[in-house]
Amino acid sequence: QVQVAESGGGLVRTGGTLRLSCVASGFNLNYYALGWFRQAPGKEREGVACISRDDEFIYYKDSVKGRFTISRDKTANTVYLQMNSLKPEDTAVYYCATGSQHCSETLRPTDGMNFWGKGSLVTVAS
Repeated sequence: QVQVAESGGGLVRTGGTLRLSCVASGFNLNYYALGWFRQAPGKEREGVACISRDDEFIYYKDSVKGRFTISRDKTANTVYLQMNSLKPEDTAVYYCATGSQHCSETLRPTDGMNFWGKGSLVTVAS
């Protein structure tokens, strides 16, 4: 069964750190781009970071640049989102999505990016 699953969310204080994992099963994630998205209560979903196939291109939302890092562990079929210096405005459900080989510079889901996880809640307390 082809699927991706997020883990690693939780409750942290402002300035804290979390690492989200997106583990793929049923296919080789290394052949695909992987995007991280988030949706805060009452807000639209937004792109946070994306890593293209072969890690050639990496994009970040401006507000997370310098604080978040997306990376790939090819042996583990996993993509991570390291989140440092967390702020209350980072509070959201975080989703990973894949299925396309490319990322969009605007961090919109690209065509074919049809495989989504169920999400992992990140709460940053002030």
